Amino acid sequence: MLEYILLAVPVAFLVGSVYWAYKDVSLKRRSRKSAVIRQIASFAAVGAVCLVSSIVAMAAEAPDAAAAAAGSGDVNFGISMMAAALATGISGIGGGIAVGGAAPAAIGATSEDPKAFGKALIFVALGEGVALYGLLVSILIISKV
Repeated sequence: MLEYILLAVPVAFLVGSVYWAYKDVSLKRRSRKSAVIRQIASFAAVGAVCLVSSIVAMAAEAPDAAAAAAGSGDVNFGISMMAAALATGISGIGGGIAVGGAAPAAIGATSEDPKAFGKALIFVALGEGVALYGLLVSILIISKV
């Protein structure tokens, strides 16, 4: 039961942080940029706390200090899964930013000149390629484990 409570604490913190940022922006107490920066900082803080607490818990469960220092297969497995998740997540965010800038420009170029549709579509697809490369890298990481 304690595990579920400890799992709910970071989730509750992040949900509360989103609600707090929404209220600040809707009541014009903060700008959208500062609210996004606060959200990124709170996500990074929760991620760091969760990562450090899991490493400390695994070290506390190790049978002796030499095994904890050498690193067991479970630690390597966890770190490789974290690397795969980061590769997919960060490349997905980058691809979304690229498509978010390229798609409106492609729509505008197509509305002015319908012959430019093929060229515009290629630029949008290049942005999506970034996310696909991240997915492929994460599949390679998972397959090596």
